[in-house]
Amino acid sequence: MSSPHDFDFLHGEWQVVNRRRTGFLDPDSGWEEFPATAWCRPLFDGAANVDEIDMPHLGAKGLTLRLFDAETKEWSLNWSSSRSGRLFPPVLGRFDGDRGEFYGDDTHDGKDVRVRYVWADVSPVSAHWEQAFSVDDGQTWSANWTMDFSRLPAS
Repeated sequence: MSSPHDFDFLHGEWQVVNRRRTGFLDPDSGWEEFPATAWCRPLFDGAANVDEIDMPHLGAKGLTLRLFDAETKEWSLNWSSSRSGRLFPPVLGRFDGDRGEFYGDDTHDGKDVRVRYVWADVSPVSAHWEQAFSVDDGQTWSANWTMDFSRLPAS
């Protein structure tokens, strides 16, 4: 059952290894890998948080605002890029144990896509995130971005 503390593991500072497809909608495209740093801060006593990821390789930063809906027991994950300054459509979902799945609808390169984020293998010192797109309304998925988070050593 999801709770306002599902993302407590993410609070703090991280090193991140990104892997993303060079063509988000092409499952046969190659992967590029690059480092990033991220931080996450809790809000609303844990029922919300905000994070920023700095990706010098892309010349961009990203921001996520996560909000826990106490009524539905679901999270909304709201992403923005420094390149556009706009919020992308949210993905909604919940955790079951240490795995969270979140779904939404968006467009990419003019095509309607179903979006899935998965948080898995979460611990106080590491976590894994994956983004996948579906162009057939969720019948098949193609992973196009992963992030492996490692806790920064205390300074």
